[in-house]
Amino acid sequence: MSTQQHNNPLFLDIAPEVARALEQGKAVVALESTIISHGMPYPWNVETALTVEKTVRDNGAIPATIAILNGRIKVGLSIEELEHLGKSGSDVIKTSRRDIPFVVAQQKDGATTVAATMIVAAMAGISIFATGGIGGVHRGFESTMDVSADLEELAQTSIAVVCAGVKSILDIARTLEFLETKGVPVVGYQTDQLPAFYARSSRFAVDYRIDDPVSLAKAIHTKWRLGMAGGLIVGNPVPEADAIPSEEIDQFIDDAIIEMDKKGITGKETTPFLLARIAEKTAGRSLDTNIKLVLNNATVAAQTAVAYAELNRG
Repeated sequence: MSTQQHNNPLFLDIAPEVARALEQGKAVVALESTIISHGMPYPWNVETALTVEKTVRDNGAIPATIAILNGRIKVGLSIEELEHLGKSGSDVIKTSRRDIPFVVAQQKDGATTVAATMIVAAMAGISIFATGGIGGVHRGFESTMDVSADLEELAQTSIAVVCAGVKSILDIARTLEFLETKGVPVVGYQTDQLPAFYARSSRFAVDYRIDDPVSLAKAIHTKWRLGMAGGLIVGNPVPEADAIPSEEIDQFIDDAIIEMDKKGITGKETTPFLLARIAEKTAGRSLDTNIKLVLNNATVAAQTAVAYAELNRG
């Protein structure tokens, strides 16, 4: 039995396979769709989405990719729907918390960010979510006040987010301070330091280190059984063979941020722009790293979801 609330069925279409798994108390892993429409070019985005779903299955759980299509909130997508998102790309609305009601009301297509995916996962009764990296406090916060809605969502929505840490284009120190203020635990999976997306470490310590999915599931289960609402971050480092050293990637990020500022790009367009520029500057190497870290996160999330489902059955 899940700890989440099943609500808003009027707007929610849960794929039959996902619905059966939830009813039977089986492991399900939520997956976002912004990475498909805005994170990678076609066809790599669709190939990656399908490979991530296969990775979740290979590790004993059912994948539930989340998006909004023609105003319907979808939990679990068909191959045709994944193809539609991948081919449509940035024409699909990048959808965070504030955007959901408008995308639904206007019967448009929306690709869900981390925050929006957490909201929909909670609606459906899914507790574990795998993504690439979370949003956070942006560099230059003093003048822009740019803070991702992901952070507030983590403070209030009870979802465990398995990620490769905070995107390295952000201000990681301030992001961690924000999370501490909101009481969001930051867990390192087999690491004492928070990963920094492309790099295995940000040099910032995590709150707790956990080394196996069973222990991780127990911590998650205990948090919510204690009635302590809100999410948690599981920082899972990119495999060493696929990582880009921080001193190397930081220079590319700095150059991309300077270019972004000159072009006046702000708001929700910043992350797609920076990721695309970094991919260009690394001759595609960052894209490959992005794919590998998402697959790695899907593996840990699925294994944790299996252990979590066992605890709920017990």
